[in-house]
Amino acid sequence: MPKRTKPQVVSGVSPSGSLNPHIQAQRRKLRPPGEYVRGILEGSRVMLSQAITLIESTRPEHQKLAQEIIGLCLPHSGHSIRIGITGSPGVGKSTFIEALGLLLLEQGRRLAVLAIDPSSKVSKGSILGDKTRMEKLSGSEAAFIRPSPAGESLGGVARKTRESIILCEAAGYDTIIIETVGVGQSETAVHSMADFFLLLLLPGAGDELQGIKRGIVEMADLIAVNKADGERLPLAKRARQEYRNALHLFPPKESGWAPKVEVCSATTGLGIPEAWQQVLSHWKTTEENGYFLKNRRNQAYYWLRESINQQLLAAFAQDPAVQEKRKAVEQAVLEGKLSPFQGAEELVALFLGG
Repeated sequence: MPKRTKPQVVSGVSPSGSLNPHIQAQRRKLRPPGEYVRGILEGSRVMLSQAITLIESTRPEHQKLAQEIIGLCLPHSGHSIRIGITGSPGVGKSTFIEALGLLLLEQGRRLAVLAIDPSSKVSKGSILGDKTRMEKLSGSEAAFIRPSPAGESLGGVARKTRESIILCEAAGYDTIIIETVGVGQSETAVHSMADFFLLLLLPGAGDELQGIKRGIVEMADLIAVNKADGERLPLAKRARQEYRNALHLFPPKESGWAPKVEVCSATTGLGIPEAWQQVLSHWKTTEENGYFLKNRRNQAYYWLRESINQQLLAAFAQDPAVQEKRKAVEQAVLEGKLSPFQGAEELVALFLGG
């Protein structure tokens, strides 16, 4: 029988540690809420990033601290234009946002971009794709780009994004852009926190609007046909006319604003100034007719209800009596011994102590 040799251990690459050293430091020591707020009001991007990390955390002590910070920043918020931007993957959202952002910085504005990114399946964190693509914009001191992990709960991400808006406004950012992953359910959530909703589309005429959910088109204040350059410019112009014709079929908006359609190219700059002028025109129209403030109040009420629902659902799921009884009720429902409605009534009554 051959003699067994002792295996040799070959040294490999040492672990690189956390990608963000600020996270490790934050875990070791949390600052008082006033310290975060002072940094945010002074425009510190580091303090703003750390505060948003607290908002995104699920740890109870982080959530408690985050809510204190938000409460202190709330009186300093609300003074911005909030723009929601969506479009199918590949439509050029990041390139468009960078082109628009650079224009705004030239005009002396301060811009915050909150991008709801797809989550990493391994770390459950943001893949940081948008920050990588917006290289010029992210290098400016007057711009703040924060990708947020989409995670598994759209409602949770949307709530955290809305809370992040408050902190960004307190930090002095007068223009907030909320970018979504693509055309899907997240648009409704973004629309509930934006003043202006922009839908990016690719050049193409005919039945293209048929492939987009009617509700998303109805939400749009501006449809921008992107990548309108080179040989695609004539096609984009035809598409613009098709979309304008289609918009006539939709009922008038409560805001009193008639949605517009523009062609643009983020690479050449075509239509970017015009798109921003539409945002300003919309803001002026809704300010004058009172809809701007009414919409902000409706959004606050919407998020109040959403927060109540989320907190009640979390409390219900964590209730010990419900947890003890839940599996038995679910099994009875699956076996047809109990209707879903009876099962729900039984668990809710248990939760309420009835």
